[in-house]
Amino acid sequence: MHETSSLSAFDMASMLVVAAALLGYLNHHFIKLPHVIGLTVMGALASMLLMAANALLPGVTLDDTVARLLEQMDFTETLLQGMLSFLLFAGALHVDLERLRADWLPVLLLSTIGVIISTVIVGLATWGVGALLGLGITPIWYFVFGALISPTDPVSVLGVLKEEAVPESLQSAVAGESLFNDGVGIVVFTILLGAAITGAEFSVSEGARLFAIEAGGGVLVGLVFGWLGYRALASMDEYGLEVLITLAIVMGGYSLCSNLHISGPLAMAVAGLLIGNHGVTYAMSDVTRDYVIKFWELVDELLNSILFLLIGLELIALVPGVPHLALGVAAIAITLAARGVAVIGMTKIVPAARLDTKGAGRVLWWGGLRGGISIALALSLPTGDTRELLLAATFAAVLFSVLVQRATLGKLITSLKEQHAEGIERRSTANGIAPPP
Repeated sequence: MHETSSLSAFDMASMLVVAAALLGYLNHHFIKLPHVIGLTVMGALASMLLMAANALLPGVTLDDTVARLLEQMDFTETLLQGMLSFLLFAGALHVDLERLRADWLPVLLLSTIGVIISTVIVGLATWGVGALLGLGITPIWYFVFGALISPTDPVSVLGVLKEEAVPESLQSAVAGESLFNDGVGIVVFTILLGAAITGAEFSVSEGARLFAIEAGGGVLVGLVFGWLGYRALASMDEYGLEVLITLAIVMGGYSLCSNLHISGPLAMAVAGLLIGNHGVTYAMSDVTRDYVIKFWELVDELLNSILFLLIGLELIALVPGVPHLALGVAAIAITLAARGVAVIGMTKIVPAARLDTKGAGRVLWWGGLRGGISIALALSLPTGDTRELLLAATFAAVLFSVLVQRATLGKLITSLKEQHAEGIERRSTANGIAPPP
């Protein structure tokens, strides 16, 4: 029989996949929540049941066993150093560049300057809350939290936008902004995390230099691998081999970026855009296109399932106290406020960046859900009291985002549509024109 200490990476991966499948099955048949929401809730419930069993039955130590397993997982290697590249490539395949061009400026501003604004606001605000609570956290860690919570996740929100028949231009803007702010947010997070771990004094000029190298190098590698992949796909019609080529782009491209110390996730976002647009349109047959899209949808579903399950199970390792709860509640309000400032700043103040779709700003604000990317970055933090506090804040912000924002986004869109229709009717009546039926 294996001891906990002898579990291999394959053993741990197997347990996570089995747990995700089992809890997903139970959610599908009994709780019937949306999949990723259900896994988060089920993971949290499983954590609480294990802790309750341990409290009621002192001989039962299942919660300690799960906590030790979570501690053994090297999240920096498995999540930050690879999984995010798969997630971003999979997400990029579905972004339509043609539709994105119409709103390229607000998307660019939100995914770059908007992320930096959000990081600074969240960092400063949580620093203030931490000081009030008397938390012994070095200030730079608050900005690390700001960087990891600023990227938004399009996985959940795009489904709602499609259900509500939101204009495709706004759907593309949401998907494009989420994709690029994930890549940019990861670069900012990596730079700040490096400074926090080493204890080196952080300077804006040095941060800007590192950002230019990591982001610029990532974009360049993404363009090269995307083009090479496109040429390879265009030279054949063999769906099995073409799926393998897309997998090689992600794994080979990320490995090269890792060795060059540039952004692998950003590289894979760019490569995914090229393959998802030019590759899918001009280099694949209908059969190959179907296999490639479905393969990467499955990868995306699997990785997001594991991430949302992990954030639920991490409740065991948190053992939340008053400081954790207080910081978590504050994080919800702070992240919403920071997102609002970033959206207003980038889509209202800059005239050329205004979106044509009515109510787009409010949809971008309330639809800026936090999800798998933030979870992965939080889980990659080094173990210790600081990690537990920041993980609690991430848990609260993501849980609120998934359970409350996602659940009410459809109602917000419906309300905006009704307001728009009433406005048209009032203007038509005032001008003596019969309103449209």
